[in-house]
Amino acid sequence: MLLGFVLMAAPTPSGLTHEGQVVLVMSLMATMLFITEAVPLPTVPLLIIVGEVTLLGVDSTAVARSLMTDSVLFIMGSLMLAVAIVKQRLDKRIAWWIVRVTGTNVYWISFGIVTVCGVLASFIGEHTVAAMMLPVGVTLITLTSNDPKKVHNLAAVILFSISYGCSIAGVATPSGGARNAIIISYWKDFFYDPLDPSTRRYLMDYVNWIIYAFPMFLLRLPIVAALLIFTFRPEVTDMSRSISRLRTQVSMQGPTRGSEWLTILIFLCTILAWVALSSQLGLGIIAIGGAAAFLVFGLVRWEDINGGVNWGVVLLYAAAISLGVEMKATGAAEWVAASVFHVMNSLAIGSGLGFNAAISLLTIGVSNTMTAGAAVAVLAPVVLKTAVAAGEDPISAGFVTAISSAFGYLTPAAQPAFTIIFASGYLRGADFFKIGIRMMLISFVVLLLTSSLYWPLLLGPS
Repeated sequence: MLLGFVLMAAPTPSGLTHEGQVVLVMSLMATMLFITEAVPLPTVPLLIIVGEVTLLGVDSTAVARSLMTDSVLFIMGSLMLAVAIVKQRLDKRIAWWIVRVTGTNVYWISFGIVTVCGVLASFIGEHTVAAMMLPVGVTLITLTSNDPKKVHNLAAVILFSISYGCSIAGVATPSGGARNAIIISYWKDFFYDPLDPSTRRYLMDYVNWIIYAFPMFLLRLPIVAALLIFTFRPEVTDMSRSISRLRTQVSMQGPTRGSEWLTILIFLCTILAWVALSSQLGLGIIAIGGAAAFLVFGLVRWEDINGGVNWGVVLLYAAAISLGVEMKATGAAEWVAASVFHVMNSLAIGSGLGFNAAISLLTIGVSNTMTAGAAVAVLAPVVLKTAVAAGEDPISAGFVTAISSAFGYLTPAAQPAFTIIFASGYLRGADFFKIGIRMMLISFVVLLLTSSLYWPLLLGPS
């Protein structure tokens, strides 16, 4: 905390406002507190909220308004839905379906979870899949031990399999996340001319996006499970006993009951609404509506939801989004981008592999302090214009930006899927950094290889 005040009092760099300097310091300190857990994690969002008013001078009403966005409603509603699924014990049936295919080895269970989450998240959104699979992961953990301390590493492997499966697939298709739609819109707005047929390449359709981006998901699919096993060394490598208990419990539940079928119906309707109506209603409103439906039909009690939802996690994500809003409003994000490109030019790495590496590192850094969609919205215009000036292909530069925005792996608040699994209570903030820094480096290398070896085969003349 003392370091933060010292940095705020330091001379403001050229081109950056004092408010922008304060936001950058607040982001740095929040990240350090997430990683070190020097204070309880729900304390961090409280400090962010207080700091926005007292240090940035933002009106308290404006701060309150920025906290309750559709994304926050989605996180809150998703956690409520997860409680309802657990209440009806559907999580055990889904877990049983998965392990019947994967077997009992922890690596293959992890690989199976990553694959299922990844394929689903490619098309219906990573937030949705993480919320749906969290109860399944918790079921597999609790069947091994009810003491979180005894299965911490196993819990990390299973829960991170969910979040990373969702995360690495979020860029595979245009429907995987807001970042993808944003960069597609920028390509069209900046470079497409209806009178020039050669610019039709900037009208990126669904299939072409998959051709460019889906290999990034496939290449990392086997890596994730292996890296999780290597990083956390689970307490057990074979879950035969746990799976045997699971089989017994599912058998004792008997045939699927009417309340379970109703739960499935409501959840399927919620998923279909996310896919078909999210652009009109918003993901958050649909999630809240689904949770309300469970309450209306008596499938879950409010006491269950109140006790099962980690409200500190909801607050954590709300404050992270609010800080991202201030990052954009104060011009701090644009200043960071301009500074990076200035360094690139001075080091003569303004083109080719060096250009892509710099774009990726810049986007990764910003994406760990604000949402991926917001990061792309702020950085992409600068990146695309710089790409043209450097003689680089804007399509390649755009893909590097969009895909790199999914590499925000270092904190629980970096991505909605991470926030959702953190709500389980099994993980510490340091766990996210421990696996995140490794996965970030691997993803960075895979992206550079893909952009250097694969994309040139697809790109036509600029």
